[in-house]
Amino acid sequence: MIGKLKGLIDSYGEDYVILDVGGVGYQVHCSSRTLQALPSPGEAAVLSIETYVREDQIKLFGFRTDTEREWFRLLQTVQGVGAKVALAVLSTLQPAELANAIALRDKAAVSRTPGVGPKVAERIVSELKDKAPAFANVDPAVVHLAGAIDDHRAPRPVSDAISALVNLGYGQPQAAAAIAAASRSAGENAETAQLIRLGLKELAK
Repeated sequence: MIGKLKGLIDSYGEDYVILDVGGVGYQVHCSSRTLQALPSPGEAAVLSIETYVREDQIKLFGFRTDTEREWFRLLQTVQGVGAKVALAVLSTLQPAELANAIALRDKAAVSRTPGVGPKVAERIVSELKDKAPAFANVDPAVVHLAGAIDDHRAPRPVSDAISALVNLGYGQPQAAAAIAAASRSAGENAETAQLIRLGLKELAK
């Protein structure tokens, strides 16, 4: 199995790069984000590799980081997500953005990916929600709150305050983060109006 390739960029295709390693040209399929970040032909590059061996072909997928490769693997554990869809998701969202979106149950962010409809986005978010926090850079309290809202376990004042901010035009993850911070400072028994006021202050920072 090939796990990493280091060589010179030979040429680019629509969704792949030819990497010259000691005179052998490897065709490596990459997300559009990875392709855009690679250097010009003739320059050196290193890619983490995922090797797929089928009866009729061997296919290489390349990633700038091991974290991106790990997300490529994780995404394909979701029903209905193959290599093509996984690459499309990673073309749309950086690994950190994807982790945050899943941790915060932000289905809308995931469904921005071409070819990913609401049902697949829902499956990605729900099936990977326990794995995402390890990669996310969001406050664990916000992740916890996002899960409570998604499962309809959040206290009523909290849910109402988030709904109010969403109605004012803020995104769900943004509103949830602001209200999580507000409820931390106001305490468990805070009323909806107080949470909204504190939440707006957080958003204005």
